[in-house]
Amino acid sequence: MRAAIFNGCGQPLELGDVPDPVPGPGDVLVRVAACGLCHTDLHYLDHGVKTFKAPPLILGHEAAGTVARAGERATRYAAGARVLIPAVLSCGDCGYCRQGRENLCDALVMLGNNIDGAFAEYVVVPERDLVPVPDALPLQQACLIADAISTPYHAVKRRGRVTAGDTVAVVGCGGVGLNVVQCATAAGARVIAVDPNEARLAVARSLGADHTIAPRGGERIDQRVRQLTAGGVNVAFEAVGTPATIELAFSLLRRGGRLCVIGYSHEPVALSAARLMYHELEVVGSLGCGGGEYAEIMRLVEAGRLRLEPIVSGTLPLADINQGFDRLRRGEGIRWVVTP
Repeated sequence: MRAAIFNGCGQPLELGDVPDPVPGPGDVLVRVAACGLCHTDLHYLDHGVKTFKAPPLILGHEAAGTVARAGERATRYAAGARVLIPAVLSCGDCGYCRQGRENLCDALVMLGNNIDGAFAEYVVVPERDLVPVPDALPLQQACLIADAISTPYHAVKRRGRVTAGDTVAVVGCGGVGLNVVQCATAAGARVIAVDPNEARLAVARSLGADHTIAPRGGERIDQRVRQLTAGGVNVAFEAVGTPATIELAFSLLRRGGRLCVIGYSHEPVALSAARLMYHELEVVGSLGCGGGEYAEIMRLVEAGRLRLEPIVSGTLPLADINQGFDRLRRGEGIRWVVTP
């Protein structure tokens, strides 16, 4: 099969032929219809973040496709069934999985990190993790549910605990941040989106943001937000992954507020312990999505309460995947999807 192979940081993906993967007893071989390009991939490609499986490795963790072949004891899906592959695969047996927190599984496996991912024609995954995709939903859009939608949904509902009437700030309006905007809107919140890119702020408004702010030199974003909210927001989401944006999101909270960090950064962050204590603030992290949440998300997509089409900037053949990552580096579009 054709695949885009990651050989190490600072190198473009290499297009080549590799052996077709073979499903084990409880596995399914999925023909990949679409896989999103994610900033997490850029952490491996550009920033030196190590993958658990050493290169060469096939990246790609945001995939949907059709069942090509099932292994022995895999009986739930017939050939041709349309399926979503969650970005994170869980064991189903550990204490975290039994609590419904599969994203913290003791034996957590991520496509394109621990094992070969979906920048390829085929990928093998455990049957138990697959999620059925309705016939009316294009697979080129459905693939985004694996991460770009599910990660924000988990952050908004489970970690940020957003409820109707809350005021919410979203710092960073890339693929994840924009979907935080629409997930928070669907939860009944009033949303303020913060990003320097005016085009992305326009999309944020189309997805439900009540106010948008493009930071300019010297402007106090925290003061602006306090004016809009009479004191700050109930919940602030950080979806960039830099110390500066995490500190900015923290500064937007009202007393009793909650900061939810979604963006990844290996750098230390300075937050005021005095303000944390005196204002009874909370700081929580959010990783991926629990397996039981995908059915909830799919229902919201089917009902039109979460929209996928504004997030897909376009599709690319696998042969153009490096061009797609160049677009991502330049900040062009929102989510590019390869169609192996």
